[in-house]
Amino acid sequence: MRLIGFKNTEILSEISKNIFILLILSASLFPFYVMLTISGKTNAQFAGNPWSFMLPFQFENYSVAWGIVKDYIFNTIFLCVTSIVLTFVLTLNAAFFFARFKAPGHKFLWYFFLILMLMPHVANLIPLFMLLKNLSLLNSFMGLIVVYVTGGQVIQIYILKNFIEDIPQDLFDAAEVDGASLFQQVYNVVLPMSGSILSTLGILQFIGIWNDYILPMVVIRDNSMLPIAVGLVSMDSEYVKNWGQLMAGYTIASIPMVLIFIFTMRLFVKGLASGAVKG
Repeated sequence: MRLIGFKNTEILSEISKNIFILLILSASLFPFYVMLTISGKTNAQFAGNPWSFMLPFQFENYSVAWGIVKDYIFNTIFLCVTSIVLTFVLTLNAAFFFARFKAPGHKFLWYFFLILMLMPHVANLIPLFMLLKNLSLLNSFMGLIVVYVTGGQVIQIYILKNFIEDIPQDLFDAAEVDGASLFQQVYNVVLPMSGSILSTLGILQFIGIWNDYILPMVVIRDNSMLPIAVGLVSMDSEYVKNWGQLMAGYTIASIPMVLIFIFTMRLFVKGLASGAVKG
Protein backbone atom coordinates (compact mmCIF):
# COMPACT_ATOMS: atom_id res chain seq x y z
CA MET A 1 0.00 0.00 0.00
CA ARG A 2 2.82 2.39 0.83
CA LEU A 3 4.49 1.60 -2.50
CA ILE A 4 1.25 2.30 -4.38
CA GLY A 5 0.76 5.54 -2.50
CA PHE A 6 4.34 6.59 -3.26
CA LYS A 7 3.85 5.89 -6.99
CA ASN A 8 0.58 7.82 -7.02
CA THR A 9 2.35 10.77 -5.40
CA GLU A 10 5.08 10.66 -8.07
CA ILE A 11 2.48 10.54 -10.84
CA LEU A 12 0.55 13.48 -9.39
CA SER A 13 3.80 15.43 -8.98
CA GLU A 14 4.76 14.77 -12.61
CA ILE A 15 1.30 15.76 -13.86
CA SER A 16 1.34 18.95 -11.80
CA LYS A 17 4.78 19.84 -13.14
CA ASN A 18 3.69 19.29 -16.75
CA ILE A 19 0.54 21.35 -16.25
CA PHE A 20 2.58 24.18 -14.76
CA ILE A 21 5.01 24.10 -17.72
CA LEU A 22 2.11 24.15 -20.18
CA LEU A 23 0.56 27.13 -18.41
CA ILE A 24 3.85 29.05 -18.57
CA LEU A 25 4.30 28.19 -22.26
CA SER A 26 0.71 29.18 -23.03
CA ALA A 27 1.13 32.54 -21.31
CA SER A 28 4.42 33.14 -23.15
CA LEU A 29 3.09 32.20 -26.60
CA PHE A 30 -0.32 33.84 -26.28
CA PRO A 31 0.85 37.31 -27.51
CA PHE A 32 2.48 35.65 -30.54
CA TYR A 33 -0.76 33.78 -31.26
CA VAL A 34 -2.80 36.99 -31.05
CA MET A 35 -0.33 38.73 -33.39
CA LEU A 36 -0.72 35.94 -35.96
CA THR A 37 -4.50 35.97 -35.79
CA ILE A 38 -4.77 39.74 -36.22
CA SER A 39 -2.22 39.78 -39.06
CA GLY A 40 -4.69 37.94 -41.31
CA LYS A 41 -7.70 40.18 -40.69
CA THR A 42 -9.24 43.36 -41.93
CA ASN A 43 -10.21 46.04 -39.44
CA ALA A 44 -13.82 44.83 -39.62
CA GLN A 45 -12.83 41.24 -38.87
CA PHE A 46 -10.58 42.43 -36.04
CA ALA A 47 -13.40 44.44 -34.48
CA GLY A 48 -15.77 41.47 -34.74
CA ASN A 49 -13.47 38.78 -33.35
CA PRO A 50 -9.87 39.67 -32.37
CA TRP A 51 -9.06 36.38 -30.59
CA SER A 52 -9.33 33.61 -33.19
CA PHE A 53 -8.48 32.95 -36.83
CA MET A 54 -11.09 33.93 -39.38
CA LEU A 55 -11.64 33.19 -43.05
CA PRO A 56 -10.81 34.51 -45.53
CA PHE A 57 -7.24 35.01 -44.27
CA GLN A 58 -5.93 38.34 -45.61
CA PHE A 59 -2.56 37.36 -47.12
CA GLU A 60 -2.34 40.73 -48.83
CA ASN A 61 -1.57 42.23 -45.41
CA TYR A 62 1.80 40.48 -45.56
CA SER A 63 2.61 41.73 -49.06
CA VAL A 64 1.81 45.31 -48.05
CA ALA A 65 3.76 44.97 -44.80
CA TRP A 66 6.78 43.44 -46.58
CA GLY A 67 6.87 46.36 -49.01
CA ILE A 68 7.11 48.70 -46.03
CA VAL A 69 9.50 46.84 -43.70
CA LYS A 70 11.91 45.13 -46.13
CA ASP A 71 14.28 48.11 -46.28
CA TYR A 72 14.18 48.43 -42.49
CA ILE A 73 15.07 44.74 -42.13
CA PHE A 74 18.03 45.02 -44.53
CA ASN A 75 19.24 48.13 -42.67
CA THR A 76 19.10 46.29 -39.36
CA ILE A 77 20.87 43.20 -40.70
CA PHE A 78 23.67 45.42 -42.02
CA LEU A 79 23.99 47.14 -38.64
CA CYS A 80 23.96 43.83 -36.76
CA VAL A 81 26.51 41.99 -38.91
CA THR A 82 28.91 44.94 -39.17
CA SER A 83 28.73 45.74 -35.47
CA ILE A 84 29.17 42.12 -34.37
CA VAL A 85 32.20 41.52 -36.60
CA LEU A 86 33.95 44.72 -35.51
CA THR A 87 33.11 44.04 -31.87
CA PHE A 88 34.63 40.55 -32.03
CA VAL A 89 37.84 41.85 -33.62
CA LEU A 90 38.33 44.44 -30.88
CA THR A 91 37.03 42.31 -28.02
CA LEU A 92 39.27 39.30 -28.67
CA ASN A 93 42.40 41.42 -28.62
CA ALA A 94 41.33 43.45 -25.57
CA ALA A 95 40.32 40.34 -23.59
CA PHE A 96 43.62 38.69 -24.51
CA PHE A 97 45.50 41.73 -23.20
CA PHE A 98 43.63 41.76 -19.88
CA ALA A 99 43.97 37.99 -19.44
CA ARG A 100 47.64 37.51 -20.35
CA PHE A 101 49.46 40.77 -19.65
CA LYS A 102 49.95 42.73 -16.43
CA ALA A 103 50.89 46.08 -17.95
CA PRO A 104 51.02 49.24 -15.80
CA GLY A 105 47.49 50.54 -15.26
CA HIS A 106 45.75 47.36 -16.40
CA LYS A 107 43.79 47.14 -13.15
CA PHE A 108 42.51 50.71 -13.59
CA LEU A 109 41.38 49.93 -17.13
CA TRP A 110 39.73 46.71 -15.97
CA TYR A 111 37.76 48.40 -13.19
CA PHE A 112 36.84 51.13 -15.65
CA PHE A 113 35.20 48.51 -17.87
CA LEU A 114 33.39 47.04 -14.87
CA ILE A 115 32.01 50.47 -13.97
CA LEU A 116 30.71 50.85 -17.53
CA MET A 117 28.63 47.69 -17.00
CA LEU A 118 26.74 49.46 -14.21
CA MET A 119 25.87 52.61 -16.17
CA PRO A 120 22.30 52.71 -17.58
CA HIS A 121 22.08 53.22 -21.33
CA VAL A 122 19.55 56.05 -21.14
CA ALA A 123 21.71 58.08 -18.73
CA ASN A 124 24.30 58.57 -21.48
CA LEU A 125 21.82 59.51 -24.20
CA ILE A 126 22.22 63.30 -24.14
CA PRO A 127 26.06 63.33 -23.89
CA LEU A 128 26.16 60.65 -26.58
CA PHE A 129 23.94 62.71 -28.85
CA MET A 130 26.15 65.78 -28.42
CA LEU A 131 29.28 63.70 -29.08
CA LEU A 132 27.86 62.22 -32.29
CA LYS A 133 26.75 65.68 -33.36
CA ASN A 134 30.24 67.11 -32.85
CA LEU A 135 31.73 64.19 -34.79
CA SER A 136 29.21 64.68 -37.64
CA LEU A 137 27.93 61.14 -37.17
CA LEU A 138 24.23 61.94 -36.77
CA ASN A 139 21.88 60.45 -39.36
CA SER A 140 24.45 57.86 -40.41
CA PHE A 141 24.97 54.13 -40.01
CA MET A 142 28.50 54.82 -38.82
CA GLY A 143 27.19 56.67 -35.76
CA LEU A 144 25.08 53.68 -34.73
CA ILE A 145 27.83 51.17 -35.49
CA VAL A 146 30.37 53.07 -33.36
CA VAL A 147 27.99 53.08 -30.39
CA TYR A 148 27.01 49.43 -30.81
CA VAL A 149 30.65 48.31 -31.09
CA THR A 150 31.68 50.38 -28.08
CA GLY A 151 28.79 49.20 -25.92
CA GLY A 152 29.11 45.58 -27.01
CA GLN A 153 32.74 45.36 -25.92
CA VAL A 154 31.98 45.93 -22.23
CA ILE A 155 30.24 42.66 -21.36
CA GLN A 156 32.12 40.67 -24.00
CA ILE A 157 35.55 41.63 -22.66
CA TYR A 158 34.42 40.66 -19.16
CA ILE A 159 33.26 37.20 -20.29
CA LEU A 160 36.11 36.46 -22.71
CA LYS A 161 38.79 37.54 -20.21
CA ASN A 162 37.67 34.86 -17.75
CA PHE A 163 37.54 32.28 -20.55
CA ILE A 164 41.03 33.10 -21.87
CA GLU A 165 42.48 32.90 -18.36
CA ASP A 166 41.32 29.27 -18.21
CA ILE A 167 43.16 28.32 -21.41
CA PRO A 168 46.36 26.43 -20.45
CA GLN A 169 49.47 28.60 -20.70
CA ASP A 170 51.26 25.67 -22.39
CA LEU A 171 49.27 26.30 -25.57
CA PHE A 172 50.48 29.89 -25.78
CA ASP A 173 54.04 28.83 -24.96
CA ALA A 174 53.98 26.24 -27.73
CA ALA A 175 52.63 28.79 -30.20
CA GLU A 176 55.34 31.24 -29.17
CA VAL A 177 58.04 28.61 -29.64
CA ASP A 178 56.69 28.00 -33.16
CA GLY A 179 57.19 31.71 -33.87
CA ALA A 180 53.59 32.87 -33.53
CA SER A 181 53.12 36.57 -32.85
CA LEU A 182 50.63 37.84 -30.29
CA PHE A 183 47.99 38.40 -32.96
CA GLN A 184 48.60 34.89 -34.32
CA GLN A 185 48.13 33.50 -30.81
CA VAL A 186 44.80 35.29 -30.56
CA TYR A 187 43.47 34.05 -33.90
CA ASN A 188 45.10 30.58 -33.94
CA VAL A 189 44.72 29.60 -30.28
CA VAL A 190 41.99 31.69 -28.65
CA LEU A 191 39.58 32.07 -31.57
CA PRO A 192 39.14 28.33 -32.39
CA MET A 193 38.55 27.51 -28.71
CA SER A 194 36.05 30.31 -28.07
CA GLY A 195 33.66 29.61 -30.93
CA SER A 196 30.72 28.60 -28.72
CA ILE A 197 31.08 31.61 -26.42
CA LEU A 198 31.46 33.99 -29.36
CA SER A 199 28.30 32.50 -30.89
CA THR A 200 26.39 33.18 -27.67
CA LEU A 201 27.72 36.74 -27.40
CA GLY A 202 26.94 37.35 -31.06
CA ILE A 203 23.36 36.15 -30.65
CA LEU A 204 22.85 38.38 -27.61
CA GLN A 205 24.30 41.40 -29.39
CA PHE A 206 22.20 40.68 -32.49
CA ILE A 207 19.03 40.59 -30.40
CA GLY A 208 20.01 43.80 -28.60
CA ILE A 209 20.64 45.70 -31.85
CA TRP A 210 17.53 44.26 -33.52
CA ASN A 211 15.31 45.42 -30.66
CA ASP A 212 17.03 48.77 -30.04
CA TYR A 213 14.56 51.63 -30.37
CA ILE A 214 15.75 54.67 -28.42
CA LEU A 215 19.19 55.21 -29.97
CA PRO A 216 18.14 54.91 -33.67
CA MET A 217 15.15 57.14 -33.00
CA VAL A 218 17.50 59.84 -31.67
CA VAL A 219 20.34 59.43 -34.18
CA ILE A 220 18.61 58.66 -37.50
CA ARG A 221 16.49 61.23 -39.31
CA ASP A 222 16.27 59.77 -42.83
CA ASN A 223 13.29 57.41 -43.02
CA SER A 224 15.05 55.14 -45.54
CA MET A 225 17.87 54.49 -43.01
CA LEU A 226 15.72 53.49 -40.06
CA PRO A 227 16.21 50.04 -38.47
CA ILE A 228 13.28 47.72 -37.95
CA ALA A 229 12.36 48.68 -34.37
CA VAL A 230 11.82 52.33 -35.34
CA GLY A 231 10.61 51.63 -38.87
CA LEU A 232 7.65 49.60 -37.64
CA VAL A 233 6.32 52.73 -35.95
CA SER A 234 5.84 54.30 -39.40
CA MET A 235 3.12 51.72 -40.05
CA ASP A 236 1.15 53.05 -37.08
CA SER A 237 -1.06 55.67 -38.73
CA GLU A 238 -2.07 58.69 -36.72
CA TYR A 239 -5.80 58.52 -37.49
CA VAL A 240 -6.70 55.09 -38.91
CA LYS A 241 -4.79 52.00 -37.79
CA ASN A 242 -4.77 49.05 -40.16
CA TRP A 243 -4.28 46.42 -37.50
CA GLY A 244 -3.85 43.53 -39.93
CA GLN A 245 -0.97 45.15 -41.81
CA LEU A 246 0.58 46.39 -38.58
CA MET A 247 0.60 42.92 -37.01
CA ALA A 248 1.81 41.41 -40.29
CA GLY A 249 4.78 43.78 -40.13
CA TYR A 250 5.54 42.71 -36.57
CA THR A 251 5.26 39.05 -37.59
CA ILE A 252 7.73 39.52 -40.45
CA ALA A 253 10.09 41.38 -38.12
CA SER A 254 10.02 38.49 -35.64
CA ILE A 255 10.93 35.82 -38.20
CA PRO A 256 14.72 36.46 -38.13
CA MET A 257 14.73 36.14 -34.33
CA VAL A 258 12.85 32.84 -34.52
CA LEU A 259 15.21 31.48 -37.19
CA ILE A 260 18.27 32.47 -35.17
CA PHE A 261 17.08 30.57 -32.11
CA ILE A 262 16.05 27.54 -34.16
CA PHE A 263 19.40 27.16 -35.94
CA THR A 264 21.74 28.40 -33.21
CA MET A 265 20.11 27.12 -30.03
CA ARG A 266 22.68 24.33 -29.65
CA LEU A 267 25.57 26.80 -29.94
CA PHE A 268 23.79 29.19 -27.57
CA VAL A 269 23.35 26.58 -24.85
CA LYS A 270 26.90 25.28 -25.37
CA GLY A 271 28.27 28.81 -24.99
CA LEU A 272 26.35 29.36 -21.78
CA ALA A 273 27.64 26.06 -20.39
CA SER A 274 31.21 26.92 -21.39
CA GLY A 275 31.00 30.24 -19.61
CA ALA A 276 29.53 28.64 -16.51
CA VAL A 277 32.21 25.99 -15.97
CA LYS A 278 35.60 27.00 -14.63
CA GLY A 279 38.80 25.03 -15.19
